[in-house]
Amino acid sequence: MVTSSIVVLASGGLDSTVTAALAKAEGYGLYFLTIDYGQRHRTEIECAKKIAEYFDVQDHKIVQLDLRVFGGSALTDHIAVPTDRKAQDRGQEIPVTYVPARNTIFLSLALAYAEVLGASKIFFGANIRDYSGYPDCRPEFIQAFQEVARLGTRMGLQGHPVEIVAPLLFLTKREIIQKGQTLGVPFQWTNSCYNPGPQNRPCGHCDSCLIREEGFQEAQLPDPLQAQ
Repeated sequence: MVTSSIVVLASGGLDSTVTAALAKAEGYGLYFLTIDYGQRHRTEIECAKKIAEYFDVQDHKIVQLDLRVFGGSALTDHIAVPTDRKAQDRGQEIPVTYVPARNTIFLSLALAYAEVLGASKIFFGANIRDYSGYPDCRPEFIQAFQEVARLGTRMGLQGHPVEIVAPLLFLTKREIIQKGQTLGVPFQWTNSCYNPGPQNRPCGHCDSCLIREEGFQEAQLPDPLQAQ
């Protein structure tokens, strides 16, 4: 039974897919929003399409927004993606894979979509445990954007602000994977690599690949991507 409609920022990555599965399990009608922002790892867009079909979403919008015009990130510019970094080195400073103001931009688009739909919530897969160097994955940021949603929208002024929900915010990658396993998440269709190689194979060396590998190992589960 569908309780109400919500927007999911669906990147095609592991975290956003588990987030969508949690929302689906709570009985929400899912509307996916995927941003094609010129990212290096654009294979995630095809992943998002498969995942949208798997979850039988109400609609799936893909917005073209080329952030390469600004650059400033290893994901949108000619900057090398860091590789083979130790766990203790991650999160020491804001990494070059940070895309300037990305979550602010994405949540703004999701907020516009939610208002058109009359959706009660926006779900997105922010997580501070594994990506502590990203300033737009912190609870303070989410709280501040919640205030933006209240003050800057018609729904907010009418007393029904769109709620910003980040259910994975404080979970470890192991816990996220375990939740996804319980919910039947199709991990084989998720992309986590920042710098995929031929046939979009994961590089196995970027921060995202390493964090994913460690998470599956700690969860004592095989990563289906490694079996392909």
